Amino acid sequence: MTNSRAPLYFAIMGALILGVGIFESWNNALFILNFGLISAIMALGVNLQWGYAGLFNVGVVGFVALGGLSVVLTSVSPVGDAWEAGGMQILISLLLAVGVIAGAIIGWSRLPKNLPRGLIVAIWLIGGFFAFRALFDPAVAAIEAVNPAQAGFLGGLGLPVLIAWPVGGLFAAGVAWLIGKTALGLRSDYLAIATLGIGEIIIAVLKNEDWLSRGVKNVNGLPRPVPYEVDLQQSEGFVSWMERIGADPVTGSTIFVKLLYAVLFIAVIVLIVTLMQLALNSPWGRMMRAIRDNETASEAMGKDVTARHLQIFVLGAAICGIAGAMMTTLDGQLTPASYQPLRFTFLVWVMVIVGGSGNNWGAVLGGMFIWFLWVEVEPISIFLVNTLTSGMDATSPIREGLLDRVAYLRPFTMGLILLLVLRFSPHGLLPEK
Repeated sequence: MTNSRAPLYFAIMGALILGVGIFESWNNALFILNFGLISAIMALGVNLQWGYAGLFNVGVVGFVALGGLSVVLTSVSPVGDAWEAGGMQILISLLLAVGVIAGAIIGWSRLPKNLPRGLIVAIWLIGGFFAFRALFDPAVAAIEAVNPAQAGFLGGLGLPVLIAWPVGGLFAAGVAWLIGKTALGLRSDYLAIATLGIGEIIIAVLKNEDWLSRGVKNVNGLPRPVPYEVDLQQSEGFVSWMERIGADPVTGSTIFVKLLYAVLFIAVIVLIVTLMQLALNSPWGRMMRAIRDNETASEAMGKDVTARHLQIFVLGAAICGIAGAMMTTLDGQLTPASYQPLRFTFLVWVMVIVGGSGNNWGAVLGGMFIWFLWVEVEPISIFLVNTLTSGMDATSPIREGLLDRVAYLRPFTMGLILLLVLRFSPHGLLPEK
């Protein structure tokens, strides 16, 4: 941490979380800590793209959702009946789609220019589309008809859930590569439009393709890398330990599990920050910042700006995908409807701006601080309203009106904090050095 204010800010952040534990509950404090750490990892991914290279990614929600999907595809046991009903047909249809697209690309580049290449490629794509749907649609219908109340999808590979975290990064990196190859050579606003559109497409696919993710029916009961609370409560060793320290085994089990998650998340965040700090202080990091500050001069020095932008865009998306996989693991379920741009794009950008663009520890601080406010603004506001109106009747229109408007304070506070930071510390709480 190069900024002398960093230890003070992190100490204040720790005091805020401890305050939640003392005045509310330790379960709530650990909830804020765990999701704050995950939010910090999302902020690190965006900070890598924006703070290092000036790339404006407004499709963060899509990369986070891909990370969540990776947990299902990696760790859930395969649904045997669904695979028998149409699993292989789904795979064949997807391979056909890839072959049709590849054939169109090869045909466009190799067909003689004196032929109507556009017409030939269009006919090829249209024919391939109908062939794909002829295979794909019956397979989907058969799979989704298999025990739809509890299954209705193919499931996953049944691997340990921790493997899903790097797999989520690979999923997000692959999609980021496709976007980058298309849009990174163009103006920056085209990249924003591309990421925004792809993010919404990914969410739409998760909500509607039941054979893949069960859609809005959600995938529940995902495997966990830590023990279940009920197993701890039935463990004689754990119960005796709780009795020795004078704690309730039920409450102690939930706190212990959340502490284990916190250890895992802290290990991941330390690894990512260490690697990013090493990269930032290397010749590669200095080159990326030089490209960010002046692309024209960098190109004149012989740097391949587009290739470097693609590289860092893919790396940032991979970090967001890892964070998405971690969040779904912590939730224990995949809920496609919960992926909202307000939470997973706008809020992450606020974290980066408030923490300090270009500063890795600033991104971590911004992620935890903004998440703390996102969770605590509403209960604090309710407490203040109840305190200020304690002398009023419970049915007072003033009191009821204030309580009805408490929900609006969450986005209002985010905007207010953003404005205050931009006014008094334009480079964030921990500016880039």
